[in-house]
Amino acid sequence: MTNAVANALRIEDRSAHEWYRFVLSFPPHLVRDYVERFGLGAGHRVLDPFCGTGTTLVECKKLGVPSVGIESNPVASFASRVKVRWNVDPRGLVRHAREAADVAFARLRDDGIDDDARGPLFQTRRMAPLRRLPDEAFDILLTNSISPRPLHKVLVLLDAIKELHDDRFTDHERLALAKALVFGISNLHFGPEVGVKPPKPDATVVAAWMGEVRAMAEDLGRLREAAGVESVVHQGDAREIGDLLPPRSVDAVITSPPYPNEKDYTRTTRLESVLLGFITSKKDLRALKKRLVRSNTRSVYTSDRDDLLVADNAEIQRIARDIEARRIEMGKTSGFERLYARVTRLYFGGMARHLADLRRVLRPGARLAYVVGDQASYLRVMIRTGQLLADIAASLGYHVEGIDLFRTRLATATRDQLREEVVVLRWPGDPL
Repeated sequence: MTNAVANALRIEDRSAHEWYRFVLSFPPHLVRDYVERFGLGAGHRVLDPFCGTGTTLVECKKLGVPSVGIESNPVASFASRVKVRWNVDPRGLVRHAREAADVAFARLRDDGIDDDARGPLFQTRRMAPLRRLPDEAFDILLTNSISPRPLHKVLVLLDAIKELHDDRFTDHERLALAKALVFGISNLHFGPEVGVKPPKPDATVVAAWMGEVRAMAEDLGRLREAAGVESVVHQGDAREIGDLLPPRSVDAVITSPPYPNEKDYTRTTRLESVLLGFITSKKDLRALKKRLVRSNTRSVYTSDRDDLLVADNAEIQRIARDIEARRIEMGKTSGFERLYARVTRLYFGGMARHLADLRRVLRPGARLAYVVGDQASYLRVMIRTGQLLADIAASLGYHVEGIDLFRTRLATATRDQLREEVVVLRWPGDPL
């Protein structure tokens, strides 16, 4: 291992987490643990079929292991693609970003706006009207997720980045803006779920973005020696992997799929998805949700049929019946609550469809690690996700090597101890 790559491994996962991340991503050290356990190296290929913003891919690239990711969410798949592009001149990136910043600063001054979040540059001068998003795009944002003045500044900066487009740098600059948006410019906050803080009247935009560009350039300077390690990202449905990858091309899977809960994962990335132009209407949002494994009631559609794939799984059917009985007992009658039992069946049916199709691309002897967690989101009925996924995998011909306890956490509502586990599988390569 070269010194540069060794140094990169000592970075506290900044490439994986601080550039851009989902709130509930799994920790990079877990990827490293299973790469070592599975004996993976340069001659193998790792798949993350729910790659999110690229934790598995980044860690594999650091370790010199080729990888491929699949992600349905367009802004998340964009983030993953950019995060594994390390053949970028760090100094050139910073220089180019400064040029875009200068353009943005000049235009904001012309609008009578300073970017120090304290108000107009010229108090006696009338400011230009603040720019807005098209109504169709604005309507799918979380209410008050970004205040009018910061939004105006972001749109000005985006124009400057677009006008100075350079294939070498622009994607990294857009990703840096996504990070700055979520963790500084916006009014968003993250607990178990994404929410909105009391709106602030203003926020620094251009300087915050430049700070993220510099952090990115610092990482790139450490990681460039591993730039040649293959890492590919596909935007697609994890239930249709055989349409995206060649047969028998994958040696291992390391992934953290969505959990069955009432968390709408598209909300976590809604702001940056809209501002970067990946989603511009309710139609786009609906199309995205239809490509996801159904894990919450906001993404359930009447045409869904994945639940039929687990119709003969007695434990999943029991859980769904218990959820429905609890709903009736508690007098819960909203449209969302009526879907709790069905979304549970759809989730496990979607994962069964994923595991079934996945077999086409696995090499004989492939090892798999699925990071999942128990859930009690649906009216406090316990769902032992890991055990159920293991049972489904076994029914599809996988060998279950074990279920490793990763950590425990307290359920918010019940205070029960919930297990987060790694389901470890092996594909023997039997004829399908």
